[in-house]
Amino acid sequence: MAAIDVVIPVLNEERALPACLDTLRGFLSSELAEHRWRIVVADNGSTDGTLAVAEASAKEHPGEVAFVHLDERGRGRALRRAWGESTADVVSYMDVDLSTRIQDFPALIGAIENDGYDVAIGSRLAKGARVTRSLKRRFLTRGYNTMIKAMFFTRFSDAQCGFKAVSREAAQRVIPLIEDNNWFFDTELLILAEKLGYRVKDVPVEWIEDTDTRVKIGSTVAEDVRGLIRLRLRRPWRRAGEPPATS
Repeated sequence: MAAIDVVIPVLNEERALPACLDTLRGFLSSELAEHRWRIVVADNGSTDGTLAVAEASAKEHPGEVAFVHLDERGRGRALRRAWGESTADVVSYMDVDLSTRIQDFPALIGAIENDGYDVAIGSRLAKGARVTRSLKRRFLTRGYNTMIKAMFFTRFSDAQCGFKAVSREAAQRVIPLIEDNNWFFDTELLILAEKLGYRVKDVPVEWIEDTDTRVKIGSTVAEDVRGLIRLRLRRPWRRAGEPPATS
């Protein structure tokens, strides 16, 4: 059975983190009991008690909970560090609010472990997904993913859902090519993975919007558009060598 790291990127989440860790530990112990798994809290620049919560949990549950701390902020930066240091067969992440139903997580792992995929992503746009979300957010998500397909001819359906898993081999090859350290990290990861020949699996998920989200829509949209233009102009996959043997 594959060894799995589940990364939880956090910024000032001392209130939400304890419940997330308790829920996730219980679920993994029950549903992925045959696997070797570990939860890694990736604290990127918190100024509240988040790091103390992570440290206490790691001390109480050695082998099940670990943490990394970065002084600089950025979800992409946190994932780059946690995934880059991992020795697990599969690296993954989910948001601390557990907006995506964790019962869908084994499907991500199964796609990589059993079905030959290199990347598996939770999709709120795939057939069978169930989403509770504002009309504005639905429109923005569909528009953004339509833009990606038009610019890069990609096949994946939802770049931004905070629920992803990547094989160790794919992560080690793709992550060094990613320039963004913030929200665009996810999109860049998926575009590069597809262009390098890795297989990406869309997994329909149940997702409920967190009304207390820290994401600033205006600045995030602008950052994403700049990222897409950069990738379109530079096309870094052309300099990255041959497709993987698994493609």
